[in-house]
Amino acid sequence: MNTLMKAKNKIFVFILLMSFTSMIGQTIKGKVTDESGVPLALVNVLEKETVNGVSTNEQGEFVLNVKKMPATLVFSSVGFTTLEKTLYNVSFVTIVLKEDNVLEEVVLTGNRAKPRTILDSAVPIDNVSVRELQATGQTNIDQMLTYTVPSYNSSNQTISDATAHFDPADLRGLGPSRTLVLVNGKRKNQSALVYVNDTPGKGEVGVDMKSIPTAAIERVEILRDGASAQYGSDAVAGVVNIILKKGVEFTQVNVNSGVTKEGDGFNIDGDVNHTFTFGEGGFVNATLGLSYQEKTDRAGEPGKDDLFGVDNQWTRDNPDLGMIIGQPEMKKGDLFVNAEYPLNENTTLYGFGGFNMRQGKSFALYRPPYWITDDFGLLTPPGETYDGFQPTFETDIQDILFTAGSRFKLGGFNADLSGSYGRNSVDYTIGNTINVSLGANSPTSFDAGAYAFSNIVGNFDMSRSFGDVSLGFGVEARQERFEVTAGEEASYIDGGAQSFPGLQPGNALNETRTNVGGYGTLDWDVSEDFLIGGAVRYENYSDFGDNFSWKVNSRYKLGEAGVLRASYSTGFRAPSLHQVYLSNVQTLVSGGTISNQGTFNNVSPVIRDLGVDPLFAETSKNVSAGITVKASNDFTISLDYYNVKVDDRVVFSGEIGGTDDDGNPNADVQQILDDNSVTSIKFFINAADTKTEGFDYTMRYKNIDFAAGKLGLNLALNINKTKLEGEVKTPTKLANYKNAIFNRKEQSRIISARPNTKLLFGADYKYKKFTAFLNNTYFGEVTWQHATDPNKDQTFTGKIITDISLGYELSDMISFNAQVNNLFDVYPDEIDTKGDVVTDLGGRFKYPWEVNQFGFNGMTFKAGLTFKF
Repeated sequence: MNTLMKAKNKIFVFILLMSFTSMIGQTIKGKVTDESGVPLALVNVLEKETVNGVSTNEQGEFVLNVKKMPATLVFSSVGFTTLEKTLYNVSFVTIVLKEDNVLEEVVLTGNRAKPRTILDSAVPIDNVSVRELQATGQTNIDQMLTYTVPSYNSSNQTISDATAHFDPADLRGLGPSRTLVLVNGKRKNQSALVYVNDTPGKGEVGVDMKSIPTAAIERVEILRDGASAQYGSDAVAGVVNIILKKGVEFTQVNVNSGVTKEGDGFNIDGDVNHTFTFGEGGFVNATLGLSYQEKTDRAGEPGKDDLFGVDNQWTRDNPDLGMIIGQPEMKKGDLFVNAEYPLNENTTLYGFGGFNMRQGKSFALYRPPYWITDDFGLLTPPGETYDGFQPTFETDIQDILFTAGSRFKLGGFNADLSGSYGRNSVDYTIGNTINVSLGANSPTSFDAGAYAFSNIVGNFDMSRSFGDVSLGFGVEARQERFEVTAGEEASYIDGGAQSFPGLQPGNALNETRTNVGGYGTLDWDVSEDFLIGGAVRYENYSDFGDNFSWKVNSRYKLGEAGVLRASYSTGFRAPSLHQVYLSNVQTLVSGGTISNQGTFNNVSPVIRDLGVDPLFAETSKNVSAGITVKASNDFTISLDYYNVKVDDRVVFSGEIGGTDDDGNPNADVQQILDDNSVTSIKFFINAADTKTEGFDYTMRYKNIDFAAGKLGLNLALNINKTKLEGEVKTPTKLANYKNAIFNRKEQSRIISARPNTKLLFGADYKYKKFTAFLNNTYFGEVTWQHATDPNKDQTFTGKIITDISLGYELSDMISFNAQVNNLFDVYPDEIDTKGDVVTDLGGRFKYPWEVNQFGFNGMTFKAGLTFKF
């Protein structure tokens, strides 16, 4: 009897346990290896006929939450046969993949009807894992991509107000505004900042890439092809799609710290990532991160000040002119989540997003005593002699992103309904400075105002495959808002605070616009090898009108060894609200001296009276063609050509002064200068046509037997060239200002501020618990052009930056990593002024700042620990 009761109890406990397991969710854990038992990292694990998936970690392990059991999983990786496995209960599963001569890595970007493999895609797509990004040793996602994707460029700026805290980034040499950034396939909001200083990307608006924590990212897919017909505005150069983590088996904690060879730039960061599971297949992946970064200083040492024509005792006692030039100070905190919950077998709810907050401090030009002769005792400690001061530019940046939606079945179609809200803001504080006109009553810290940009986006997408035909269509509605908040009166009155006069009440605004778009895509697999497809999109904007874009593409498989592909598309980029409405006054080097310069917005009567037309959309034509070949199981190569023509490109004008290109006075312009107490004015205008041509080449050779371990080699190359076509488009009333509106200096920001050649050559090695990465990045030459005199141009030669990263698994739960970035302490060429003090601001700058290759911090050391539990 007791035996029977014990058996019944065991059955009851088993049933109870199974019921409890069902309640907490269907979580599948497993490991993927090759035929010899070696764990395979970065294998795509995808729930069949969904976009629910993860990648295996370095130990080949994965954790995936599914809606219900049984579930069919698809395992795919480059160089291995794709495997489907149906699981009927929740358990630990071991998967063995066989090597094969195919390219089967699944990607989601660029295929709005259904996911495709790299081989099946008709356009070039990079799939970069977070492991590859972290191996660069860089601290931000924009810098990580710079050192893994040859056609992607970003570098830290300095002495450039808020631009020093954002770092403009671009793809294929087409500027920050022409790359669309997605998170989990949904549009990411732009930043609040227009890059109005003398940096690459001047006059443009990008996405705040620093707002997305690396610890929350599973991988980044980069579509290197025009995609306006699929995704709308900004996708002229391509699309960066950031895929967030889903199921993670362990709680992972990362702690890293670093410092430069010079002993400055100390940084430390920590983050934790964990997945909470609930219900039947529900999960929340959460990431919390904190970081701190100190400034660096690489100022010049001229011993005199040619900008002011001064060589006296003060300059000899202060050969660096009191300057601090380098990366800014930065404190950062972020929280990101990615969640899903299946209501039933046909409907899944999802939500993702996060909050990022950064406080930064950069520096303006030092005010020596011969520039500002007195600080009224406000900045000088009691008993000390006044010695000048260096104003600080302090930012409070906040970025919010949240998307909620549902994927469901509707009449046999896969449907996706979502809503997104995104907002980026930057508040300015000007510190350690004074408003000279206020004398001893001046504050020493000023609230200089704020910018904010936000959008609300609604999407409804549907897709379905009918045998060999895949159909997709959808609609999008978006409202955008640009806000400018004025600073305190003391920041702008009577000339304003030294270094940055605050935003004035006349600059304040709150403007919106709306747009509605619809698209359709069609892919036809004519045969197993031959695909043709296309897309069309119509958009209507409330401020400038409508646009119609289209695209056709095709690919042909070369057996199972590779693919030929080509596409042609038209595209567009709507002028940003920032470019339409921005206005301010800045203290800059203008007219060969330090003075206040005014930016007037595109709707201002002042600008309209000069004959400047309202901004309208840029249009583009994009041609690409390429080949991908799998030469062997472990050896792949690809080569792609692209040609992008952009018409009516929006540019930020040069300095418009009281005299035209021929030196003749212009009474209308002079009156504007006098009325606004500025020496020059600037504005945005559709002024230029450009053509960008280039090649992307990649080579990957992996699993090479070497010293009892496995060696991998990779080579990636981008060569591109942008040139201006036709005449600069000039308003009739400013016909003699053609050079001033878009002079040689401004042109160089488009054609030569970024390297036209970038080469990555690297190796990775794994032996048991030891891993090593070696990467060499060649940044090609860049050229700074003088505004009017070609004899004063300077070309800065190409350089090779070598990075090394080492890792060791101390145990199953603890691993150690160490990196040396810029191993050989390489710096750019030094500035040769050739008699023009503006190129180095009187010797303050030792290295180029208006054109940029890789920054100038020199060698950096970094080390960290990863804990799993």
